[in-house]
Amino acid sequence: MSQARTIVGMSGGVDSSVAALRLRDAGEPIAGLFMQNWADDGSGDCRAEDDRRDAVAVCGRLGIPIHFRDFSGEYWDGVFAHFLAEYAAGRTPNPDVLCNREIKFKYFLDAAHELGADFIATGHYARVTEADGQWRLLKAADRSKDQSYFLHQLGQKQLSATKFPLGDLLKTDVRGIAREAGLATHAKKDSTGICFIGERDFREFLARYLPARAGEMRTPDGHVLGQHPGVFYFTLGQREGLNIGGVRGFEAAPWYVVGKDVANNVLYVDQGVDSPFLYANLLWSEAAHWISGAPPSSRFQCQAQTRYRQPDQACEVSVRADGSLEVHFAAPQRAVTPGQSLVLYDGDVCLGGAVIAATDAVLEQRIKEHAA
Repeated sequence: MSQARTIVGMSGGVDSSVAALRLRDAGEPIAGLFMQNWADDGSGDCRAEDDRRDAVAVCGRLGIPIHFRDFSGEYWDGVFAHFLAEYAAGRTPNPDVLCNREIKFKYFLDAAHELGADFIATGHYARVTEADGQWRLLKAADRSKDQSYFLHQLGQKQLSATKFPLGDLLKTDVRGIAREAGLATHAKKDSTGICFIGERDFREFLARYLPARAGEMRTPDGHVLGQHPGVFYFTLGQREGLNIGGVRGFEAAPWYVVGKDVANNVLYVDQGVDSPFLYANLLWSEAAHWISGAPPSSRFQCQAQTRYRQPDQACEVSVRADGSLEVHFAAPQRAVTPGQSLVLYDGDVCLGGAVIAATDAVLEQRIKEHAA
């Protein structure tokens, strides 16, 4: 077999399997590479050995070689340490964004070049095009599976060396292609959530690394409802795990997390999925990353997502002197969460994004003023 021109990241799932199949059938000289990104202890649902076996089986079926790399140390330093620090600060991080930037499109890309390849390919649902000397990241044809949100930290260097063979396919078609090709992964369940946690209890996992500290659970007007096990276990808009039953003096309605005062270890909750304390019209971000290398202008209108699979939201973006953003939304936004990613779009084109730092939500501002 000729020297591989493209190395396919083989995860052991159906998406990477079909990505490799499509490239092979198109006549592209390819090889696979399986990345171990977490020192799996087997106690959750993210079992690296099972995925490794499936990746080997698929490559054998396709008649292509497969390589192996252990990036678990790099993952700990570049992704997991940040994940813990963000939770300790009371924010809600997005490790998938960092994993793509730090591992799959950095160390994996470097490994592919060391193997003599020019390109990498993955099973992500996204598209890459080139126009007027600029590489662009576009949403996938299957909007329900589009993963450009998680790829917004990529730049020109990465996109110029990346192929997304599934960008024009629907997920249902992907499974059909895998089944017709006799790939063992055709019916394999998609991975969900954070891989290193898997099906384990989130609180139990996090408690291994961050000591829990109980504190008061209050309403926005200061009424104490009970105790929480630790503010970093919760995120804005969360309903599950509060363990608040009928509270005297309140209606029998669901409670939601509406704020976190990390300094005073207080968790704020309110009733109703549309609690006014959950809504913001404005957010401020950390320094932004632009896929083209620069923003469209210092002030412009576009669409935004503040969480994965959110419908596009109209907004106006102002780029501040330090590179951070001030974003005004055309309509109030629910549960905009510090630590999560703001991703900006011009139609199908992903412009880039940034980590959300703060919002103008009433309770968030009140907590800041109290801390000051």
